Amino acid sequence: MKAKIFNIDGKAEREIEMPKAFSSRIREDIVLKVLEAKKSQQPYSPSLTAGKQHSASGRIIHQRKVWKSGYGRGMSRVPRKAHSRKGSQFNWVGAEVASTRGGRRAHPPKVIAMINTLKINKKELEQALISALSATASKKEISNRYEKISEKDISAVPFVVEAKLTALKTKDIISSLKKILGEELFSKVEKKRAIRSGKGKVRGRKYKVNAGLLLVTGDKEKVKSNIVEIQTVSKLGVSDLARGGLGRVTVYTEEAVKELGAKLK
Repeated sequence: MKAKIFNIDGKAEREIEMPKAFSSRIREDIVLKVLEAKKSQQPYSPSLTAGKQHSASGRIIHQRKVWKSGYGRGMSRVPRKAHSRKGSQFNWVGAEVASTRGGRRAHPPKVIAMINTLKINKKELEQALISALSATASKKEISNRYEKISEKDISAVPFVVEAKLTALKTKDIISSLKKILGEELFSKVEKKRAIRSGKGKVRGRKYKVNAGLLLVTGDKEKVKSNIVEIQTVSKLGVSDLARGGLGRVTVYTEEAVKELGAKLK
Protein backbone atom coordinates (compact mmCIF):
# COMPACT_ATOMS: atom_id res chain seq x y z
CA MET A 1 0.00 0.00 0.00
CA LYS A 2 1.35 3.40 -1.00
CA ALA A 3 0.44 6.83 0.37
CA LYS A 4 1.18 10.38 -0.69
CA ILE A 5 3.40 12.56 1.46
CA PHE A 6 2.04 16.09 1.73
CA ASN A 7 4.20 19.14 2.41
CA ILE A 8 3.13 21.89 4.81
CA ASP A 9 1.43 23.70 1.91
CA GLY A 10 -0.88 20.74 1.30
CA LYS A 11 0.70 19.58 -1.94
CA ALA A 12 1.64 15.93 -2.59
CA GLU A 13 5.41 15.71 -3.13
CA ARG A 14 6.12 11.99 -3.37
CA GLU A 15 4.86 8.54 -2.36
CA ILE A 16 5.88 6.27 0.49
CA GLU A 17 5.36 2.54 1.01
CA MET A 18 3.17 2.09 4.07
CA PRO A 19 3.68 -0.73 6.60
CA LYS A 20 1.54 -3.86 6.22
CA ALA A 21 -0.48 -2.86 9.28
CA PHE A 22 -2.27 -0.15 7.26
CA SER A 23 -3.71 -2.69 4.82
CA SER A 24 -4.43 -5.53 7.26
CA ARG A 25 -7.81 -7.07 8.03
CA ILE A 26 -9.86 -5.00 10.46
CA ARG A 27 -10.99 -7.04 13.48
CA GLU A 28 -13.64 -4.86 15.08
CA ASP A 29 -14.51 -7.54 17.66
CA ILE A 30 -10.97 -7.57 19.06
CA VAL A 31 -10.79 -3.76 19.08
CA LEU A 32 -14.02 -3.54 21.10
CA LYS A 33 -12.69 -6.20 23.49
CA VAL A 34 -9.52 -4.17 24.10
CA LEU A 35 -11.45 -0.91 24.59
CA GLU A 36 -13.62 -2.63 27.20
CA ALA A 37 -10.54 -3.94 29.02
CA LYS A 38 -8.94 -0.47 28.98
CA LYS A 39 -11.91 1.33 30.53
CA SER A 40 -11.22 3.07 33.82
CA GLN A 41 -13.34 4.87 36.38
CA GLN A 42 -12.34 7.01 39.34
CA PRO A 43 -13.49 4.94 42.36
CA TYR A 44 -15.60 6.77 44.92
CA SER A 45 -17.61 5.81 47.99
CA PRO A 46 -18.59 7.18 51.39
CA SER A 47 -16.43 6.56 54.44
CA LEU A 48 -16.62 3.05 55.84
CA THR A 49 -17.55 4.52 59.25
CA ALA A 50 -20.12 7.02 57.90
CA GLY A 51 -23.36 6.82 59.92
CA LYS A 52 -21.81 4.46 62.48
CA GLN A 53 -19.99 6.87 64.79
CA HIS A 54 -22.33 6.59 67.78
CA SER A 55 -23.09 4.48 70.84
CA ALA A 56 -25.97 2.49 69.30
CA SER A 57 -25.30 -1.23 69.12
CA GLY A 58 -27.50 -4.03 67.81
CA ARG A 59 -31.30 -4.12 67.68
CA ILE A 60 -33.50 -3.32 70.67
CA ILE A 61 -34.87 -6.60 72.06
CA HIS A 62 -38.48 -7.04 73.19
CA GLN A 63 -38.18 -9.33 76.26
CA ARG A 64 -39.56 -8.92 79.73
CA LYS A 65 -37.33 -8.30 82.73
CA VAL A 66 -34.32 -7.41 80.61
CA TRP A 67 -32.47 -4.19 81.22
CA LYS A 68 -32.54 -1.77 78.28
CA SER A 69 -35.43 -3.66 76.72
CA GLY A 70 -38.11 -2.17 74.49
CA TYR A 71 -40.82 -4.43 75.89
CA GLY A 72 -44.17 -2.71 76.40
CA ARG A 73 -43.03 0.64 75.00
CA GLY A 74 -44.66 0.34 71.56
CA MET A 75 -41.39 1.04 69.75
CA SER A 76 -39.62 -0.57 66.83
CA ARG A 77 -36.53 -2.75 67.14
CA VAL A 78 -34.09 -0.46 65.26
CA PRO A 79 -30.70 0.23 66.93
CA ARG A 80 -30.95 3.25 69.27
CA LYS A 81 -28.58 5.58 71.05
CA ALA A 82 -29.46 7.00 74.49
CA HIS A 83 -29.54 10.76 74.97
CA SER A 84 -30.32 10.58 78.67
CA ARG A 85 -31.43 8.03 81.27
CA LYS A 86 -33.45 7.97 84.48
CA GLY A 87 -33.34 4.61 86.19
CA SER A 88 -34.44 2.10 83.58
CA GLN A 89 -36.19 4.75 81.48
CA PHE A 90 -34.27 5.93 78.40
CA ASN A 91 -34.59 8.94 76.18
CA TRP A 92 -33.23 7.42 73.00
CA VAL A 93 -33.51 7.79 69.23
CA GLY A 94 -32.90 5.46 66.32
CA ALA A 95 -29.43 5.44 64.78
CA GLU A 96 -27.20 3.69 62.21
CA VAL A 97 -29.83 2.16 59.92
CA ALA A 98 -30.77 3.92 56.70
CA SER A 99 -34.29 4.88 57.83
CA THR A 100 -33.02 6.95 60.79
CA ARG A 101 -31.73 10.50 61.04
CA GLY A 102 -27.95 10.60 60.51
CA GLY A 103 -27.86 6.90 59.63
CA ARG A 104 -25.75 5.24 56.95
CA ARG A 105 -26.78 4.98 53.32
CA ALA A 106 -28.80 1.91 52.38
CA HIS A 107 -26.82 0.84 49.30
CA PRO A 108 -23.78 3.12 48.92
CA PRO A 109 -21.47 2.97 45.88
CA LYS A 110 -18.68 0.46 46.46
CA VAL A 111 -15.07 0.86 45.30
CA ILE A 112 -14.67 -2.82 44.50
CA ALA A 113 -17.41 -2.58 41.86
CA MET A 114 -15.56 0.27 40.06
CA ILE A 115 -12.18 -1.40 39.61
CA ASN A 116 -11.76 -2.88 36.14
CA THR A 117 -10.13 -6.31 36.48
CA LEU A 118 -10.40 -7.29 32.80
CA LYS A 119 -7.17 -8.37 31.10
CA ILE A 120 -6.15 -8.72 27.49
CA ASN A 121 -3.65 -11.00 25.75
CA LYS A 122 -0.54 -9.46 24.16
CA LYS A 123 -1.32 -10.92 20.72
CA GLU A 124 -4.89 -9.60 20.88
CA LEU A 125 -3.60 -6.18 21.93
CA GLU A 126 -1.22 -6.10 18.96
CA GLN A 127 -3.96 -7.28 16.58
CA ALA A 128 -6.27 -4.55 17.89
CA LEU A 129 -3.58 -1.89 17.31
CA ILE A 130 -3.04 -3.13 13.75
CA SER A 131 -6.81 -3.10 13.11
CA ALA A 132 -7.10 0.44 14.48
CA LEU A 133 -4.24 1.61 12.23
CA SER A 134 -5.81 -0.09 9.23
CA ALA A 135 -9.15 1.62 9.95
CA THR A 136 -7.48 5.06 9.75
CA ALA A 137 -6.48 4.17 6.16
CA SER A 138 -9.99 3.06 5.15
CA LYS A 139 -12.44 5.55 3.61
CA LYS A 140 -15.31 3.23 4.45
CA GLU A 141 -14.48 3.05 8.17
CA ILE A 142 -13.95 6.83 8.39
CA SER A 143 -17.27 7.59 6.69
CA ASN A 144 -19.04 5.07 8.97
CA ARG A 145 -17.62 6.70 12.08
CA TYR A 146 -18.48 10.30 11.18
CA GLU A 147 -22.12 11.01 10.41
CA LYS A 148 -21.39 14.12 8.33
CA ILE A 149 -18.51 12.65 6.29
CA SER A 150 -18.99 10.56 3.16
CA GLU A 151 -16.33 8.72 1.16
CA LYS A 152 -16.45 11.52 -1.46
CA ASP A 153 -15.25 14.04 1.14
CA ILE A 154 -12.04 12.07 1.76
CA SER A 155 -9.30 12.72 -0.77
CA ALA A 156 -6.51 10.25 0.05
CA VAL A 157 -5.91 8.18 3.15
CA PRO A 158 -3.84 7.62 5.17
CA PHE A 159 -2.75 11.26 5.58
CA VAL A 160 1.05 11.49 5.77
CA VAL A 161 2.86 14.81 6.15
CA GLU A 162 6.51 15.79 6.00
CA ALA A 163 8.56 16.28 9.17
CA LYS A 164 8.62 20.10 8.82
CA LEU A 165 5.11 20.21 10.33
CA THR A 166 6.46 19.44 13.79
CA ALA A 167 8.63 22.59 13.79
CA LEU A 168 5.68 24.92 13.21
CA LYS A 169 3.73 26.90 15.77
CA THR A 170 0.14 25.99 16.64
CA LYS A 171 -1.37 28.60 14.31
CA ASP A 172 0.71 27.37 11.37
CA ILE A 173 0.00 23.68 12.20
CA ILE A 174 -3.75 24.35 11.99
CA SER A 175 -3.32 26.23 8.71
CA SER A 176 -1.23 23.40 7.26
CA LEU A 177 -3.71 20.69 8.34
CA LYS A 178 -6.55 22.62 6.71
CA LYS A 179 -4.64 22.56 3.40
CA ILE A 180 -3.85 18.82 3.72
CA LEU A 181 -7.32 17.65 4.74
CA GLY A 182 -9.31 20.35 3.02
CA GLU A 183 -11.30 23.12 4.66
CA GLU A 184 -14.58 21.17 4.67
CA LEU A 185 -13.17 17.93 6.10
CA PHE A 186 -11.11 19.78 8.72
CA SER A 187 -14.16 21.72 9.94
CA LYS A 188 -15.99 18.43 10.54
CA VAL A 189 -13.21 16.74 12.53
CA GLU A 190 -11.61 19.62 14.44
CA LYS A 191 -11.76 19.64 18.21
CA LYS A 192 -14.81 21.53 19.47
CA ARG A 193 -16.27 22.36 22.87
CA ALA A 194 -20.00 22.89 23.41
CA ILE A 195 -22.14 23.60 26.46
CA ARG A 196 -24.05 20.52 27.52
CA SER A 197 -27.85 20.60 27.61
CA GLY A 198 -29.66 19.50 30.75
CA LYS A 199 -28.74 19.24 34.43
CA GLY A 200 -25.20 18.04 33.76
CA LYS A 201 -24.18 21.72 33.61
CA VAL A 202 -24.56 22.04 37.39
CA ARG A 203 -22.96 18.67 38.14
CA GLY A 204 -19.39 19.39 37.13
CA ARG A 205 -19.69 18.51 33.43
CA LYS A 206 -20.73 21.76 31.79
CA TYR A 207 -18.90 21.18 28.52
CA LYS A 208 -18.89 18.40 25.94
CA VAL A 209 -15.65 17.92 23.97
CA ASN A 210 -15.35 15.75 20.88
CA ALA A 211 -12.30 13.62 20.10
CA GLY A 212 -11.12 15.72 17.15
CA LEU A 213 -8.39 14.59 14.79
CA LEU A 214 -5.19 12.90 15.93
CA LEU A 215 -1.62 13.79 14.96
CA VAL A 216 0.88 10.92 15.35
CA THR A 217 4.56 11.92 15.52
CA GLY A 218 7.89 10.15 15.95
CA ASP A 219 9.32 9.69 19.43
CA LYS A 220 11.99 12.34 18.90
CA GLU A 221 9.68 14.86 17.26
CA LYS A 222 8.39 17.46 19.70
CA VAL A 223 5.16 19.30 18.98
CA LYS A 224 3.31 21.57 21.38
CA SER A 225 -0.35 22.29 20.69
CA ASN A 226 -3.45 22.31 22.84
CA ILE A 227 -5.83 22.45 19.87
CA VAL A 228 -4.83 19.22 18.11
CA GLU A 229 -4.36 15.97 20.05
CA ILE A 230 -0.79 14.73 19.58
CA GLN A 231 0.59 11.27 20.38
CA THR A 232 3.99 9.69 19.84
CA VAL A 233 4.50 6.22 18.33
CA SER A 234 5.77 4.66 21.57
CA LYS A 235 2.68 5.82 23.50
CA LEU A 236 0.18 5.25 20.69
CA GLY A 237 -2.60 2.83 21.68
CA VAL A 238 -5.96 1.51 20.61
CA SER A 239 -7.69 4.03 22.89
CA ASP A 240 -6.15 6.86 20.85
CA LEU A 241 -6.84 5.50 17.36
CA ALA A 242 -10.32 4.11 18.05
CA ARG A 243 -11.74 6.66 20.50
CA GLY A 244 -15.43 6.86 19.70
CA GLY A 245 -15.13 4.00 17.21
CA LEU A 246 -12.88 2.75 14.43
CA GLY A 247 -11.85 5.15 11.69
CA ARG A 248 -10.70 8.26 13.55
CA VAL A 249 -9.20 10.84 11.18
CA THR A 250 -5.45 10.61 11.83
CA VAL A 251 -2.45 12.43 10.35
CA TYR A 252 0.96 10.73 10.50
CA THR A 253 4.36 12.33 10.10
CA GLU A 254 6.85 10.61 7.81
CA GLU A 255 9.03 9.69 10.78
CA ALA A 256 6.04 8.18 12.60
CA VAL A 257 5.31 5.89 9.62
CA LYS A 258 8.90 4.64 9.62
CA GLU A 259 8.83 3.92 13.35
CA LEU A 260 5.48 2.11 13.08
CA GLY A 261 6.95 -0.05 10.30
CA ALA A 262 9.87 -1.02 12.53
CA LYS A 263 7.61 -1.60 15.54
CA LEU A 264 4.97 -3.76 13.81
CA LYS A 265 7.04 -6.17 11.74
